[in-house]
Order: sequence, then C-alpha cells, then structure tokens
Amino acid sequence: DELTPDSRHLIAVVGPPGSGKSTFSELLERRLNRAGPDRARVLPMDGFHYDDAILEERGQRARKGAPFTFDEDDFDSILSRLRRNDAPEVAVPVFDRAIEISRGAARLIPRTVDIVIVEGNYLLLDEKPWAKLRKHFALTVHLDVPLPELRGRLHERWSHYGFSAKEIEEKLEGNDLRNASYISKNSGPANFRIAESDWIQRLHQETCRDDEALQNRSDSR
Repeated sequence: DELTPDSRHLIAVVGPPGSGKSTFSELLERRLNRAGPDRARVLPMDGFHYDDAILEERGQRARKGAPFTFDEDDFDSILSRLRRNDAPEVAVPVFDRAIEISRGAARLIPRTVDIVIVEGNYLLLDEKPWAKLRKHFALTVHLDVPLPELRGRLHERWSHYGFSAKEIEEKLEGNDLRNASYISKNSGPANFRIAESDWIQRLHQETCRDDEALQNRSDSR
C-alpha cells in the first residue's frame, strides 16, 4: 500500500544465510501476482556470485558467499536498469545451487513487471561499495531468525547436498555463520524488521486461501 501505482518499485528482502529469504520472496511474489498477472518478479542476489574459477584464483573459494565474492558492480548496474525500466526486458543471472554456478541471462524481467523483489544478504550493508545499492529500493525488509535456528537450517541444507559432517561444520563455522554475524553487525536499518517464521506462515496461509478461492471460482463457471 505504501508504493505508488503506475511505476516500478524494487523491494529489498535481506537476511543472513538460511533466514528464508528465497521462500519469503517467492511467497510474496505469488501474493502480489494475485492483484494482477505478472505484477511481480524475484531477483536473487546469488546470481551475481563470481565464478568458482575466479574465486580459486583469488584464494577465496572457501569464503564463497562473503561480500567480496560477489560482482556488486554488475549487480548495481542491473538494479539501475531495472529501476529505470526503459527497456522491453532485462535479462538477469540465476544461481544454480545444485551445481554451485551462476547461469547468465537465465531469467527475463519484462517492462510490464511493477515490483521486483530483490533478495540477498548484503543489500543493506552500511559500507562501500555496498551502501550505494540502498538508493534503488523503495521498501526494505530484514528477516530476523535466531542463530540456533539458522545453524539447524544451514546444517540441513548442506547435508541435503551430500556434504559430510566435518565439511558441514567447516562451512558453518568458517563461512556461513561468519557471514551471518557480519550482516547483523554491519547492515543499516530496514523499513520492516520481522520474525521470518511468523510471516512465512502468514503468507503461506493467505496464498493457499487465495489459490482455493481462485479454484472455486473456476469450478463454478
């Protein structure tokens, strides 16, 4: 309701690794698209990871996911293009977690999209070069998740991808939780700071209710 109609707006959804940014953003996208077909699209920041070959060359592979392992200049450029909305469409990269590689031009965001939901870890960092991103966002949301819950989710994520218990612990202590702490200490204020689990449940319930109502209307025709 705070966003003016007839123009494009970018919404930032921020939180540490494992906070549920992707789930929250996808549910929000579905919810917004109930108000109008193809009104919203999600842009994950993960698509702007440097390739593993570059990280290996720089000795940064083990820290993949830290602020310095992203091409924030390209990210800033894409956000500028999306905010201007002066092209028929903008092609954006998408990170494929199954193979840990970013696929270029893997998603198209057409001019007709009113709201772009940008989700990522470092969108609100109060330091150069990341601080310049804030100007792109009409609305910002920070997801709060307790550290023990984050640890459990991240452990489950890496276990799903076949990592050993030792490898998972190295990833958690050597990278993921370090990044989570960095985000907590160095991010600026958001318009909304919310308990992620409460809102995920609420969005899920509302989306399911809308789906059911839509199906009932279709069945009655």
